[in-house]
Amino acid sequence: MSVRKILRMGDPILRKISEPITEDEIQTKEFKKLIRDMFDTMRHAEGVGLAAPQIGILKQIVVVGSEDNERYPGTPDVPERIILNPIITPLTKDTSGFWEGCLSVPGMRGYVERPNRIRMQWMDEKGNQFDETIDGYKAIVYQHECDHLQGILYVDRLKDTKLFGFNETLDSSHNVLD
Repeated sequence: MSVRKILRMGDPILRKISEPITEDEIQTKEFKKLIRDMFDTMRHAEGVGLAAPQIGILKQIVVVGSEDNERYPGTPDVPERIILNPIITPLTKDTSGFWEGCLSVPGMRGYVERPNRIRMQWMDEKGNQFDETIDGYKAIVYQHECDHLQGILYVDRLKDTKLFGFNETLDSSHNVLD
């Protein structure tokens, strides 16, 4: 197990745009180790997903996967998946709101609205191309993680900063939307 350091909000690397990964790069031992390290890091931090920029790698790589996540109780499981060079297209103007958190913004969360149905095109670690319609919680997770590849954090998507704060304070004050 190799857990890498997760960069925190304020690190300029998190604000940079990532480069696409090539099919040649995914054949390397370094890439395979990076993927293992990303999953180890995500699990160790109890995350639902992790993007390569969060560990200082400016490549379009995302890993997701979560079962019974304590940070987000009651949310559906997210199957493990490696997502390379994603392109996301909203399929509706309808949005869903969710209290998002981020491993790069530890101890805090904010209420973010995102399109609740998207089309995502991407490549997996074997070079296979995918084109899928995704909705619900998975769509939120994928959009959040893929934002990192464009230098965007969820705090940039907050419409109301009154709906942003420390987890303990939000939990104790019962600050929820009606």
